[in-house]
Amino acid sequence: MFEMDKRLAGDTVVLGDFALSRVLLMNDSRYPWLILVPRIADASEVFELSAEQQQQLWQETNTVAQVLNSAFNADKINIATLGNVVKQLHMHIVVRMQNDEQWPAPVWGRGAAQPYTEGALVEIRERLQAALAAHLLADNKVGL
Repeated sequence: MFEMDKRLAGDTVVLGDFALSRVLLMNDSRYPWLILVPRIADASEVFELSAEQQQQLWQETNTVAQVLNSAFNADKINIATLGNVVKQLHMHIVVRMQNDEQWPAPVWGRGAAQPYTEGALVEIRERLQAALAAHLLADNKVGL
């Protein structure tokens, strides 16, 4: 049975579900940053997914990257799976701008996260859910 890692759940806000993955917003207002978590029990590596699941994860990752790139006019989109702290398989898709505080360094492990204010969280959730609406499963959208 699929369960979210407690750390991922504590650091993010659920936006909804794709066919394979739960779509999460990282609660760090420094960067528009989404995380995809395949709803596959005990998966920690991409190679543990079936070929069809791997293809679905990559399609969902590409969708999120394109949506973020368009919505935020990104200078660069960073895509990565790390799993050194959180073992559960998850894909990071992060908008990078040349004027962000860490450019051109990676965002991981640098500086303290700046959680969204309540108002900013509502705004970005609505913006991202609207941008992803064609891809989110209608019965699994959160907050709509």
